[in-house]
Amino acid sequence: MEPPDGGTTGGGRPLGLVTGASSGIGRELTRELVEHGFDVLAVAEDAAIVDTAAELGDAGRVHPVRADLATRAGNDMVVQLLTEQDRPLAVAAINAGIGVHGRLVETDLEDHLRLIALNIVSAVHLGHAIGKNMAVRGEGRMLFTSSVASQMPGPFYTTYAASKSFVQSFALGLREELKDSGVTVTSLMPGPTDTEFFDRAGMEGTKVAEGPKDDPADVARAGFEAMMSGKDHVVSGLKNKVQVAGSTLMPDAVKAKVHRGMTKPADT
Repeated sequence: MEPPDGGTTGGGRPLGLVTGASSGIGRELTRELVEHGFDVLAVAEDAAIVDTAAELGDAGRVHPVRADLATRAGNDMVVQLLTEQDRPLAVAAINAGIGVHGRLVETDLEDHLRLIALNIVSAVHLGHAIGKNMAVRGEGRMLFTSSVASQMPGPFYTTYAASKSFVQSFALGLREELKDSGVTVTSLMPGPTDTEFFDRAGMEGTKVAEGPKDDPADVARAGFEAMMSGKDHVVSGLKNKVQVAGSTLMPDAVKAKVHRGMTKPADT
């Protein structure tokens, strides 16, 4: 699959952006872009992004950017950096996200507010700036990482599931707004994936954390291909496709009970 033509310098290579790029799906999305001829601005809060860029980059193809996208300053920095590039942004994978596990009333409010800032506010901030620029140019592709969790209430990680419902709706709504602009918007809907998410979210020992998981490379490949094909969404993995299809047949209250069994703490 070839990168889009036009608006390139940097040796004729188009420019891509990936957030949450230091590990997991974001890291593999970065790899996909590099392998398909892109230079990449790879954004993450942690220092590991420097090592990721060194590993995946070839002659400076991956440029590490340390930015805390849970803050206004971090998002503003990325937007400003994009305006300073010598070529327009061809594709953007808005992938950064975190989870918080446990009963809402027993967990730290600040953790949930940070989740909302990263998973939701940053997606809107970057989606607004990047979408506006692409629409003015009349071309571009955007990918937002949602989740199969967006299709059902998520007991014990309520704000995470709700944030992914927002991202899913936001991506598809933005797609419709931009449908005549030359810009496409795609939602990537992974299921449980073999990343650091469950450890970082404190979900060790839950059924979903202990169960089978998809390879992040496969998830990223599905997302990249769907984005480049201009699809509205992609559910990665057959098991997850079946789950999403089945969820449409159940009321939300039933889906919440089913989901509870997968995400409840081990000692509950």
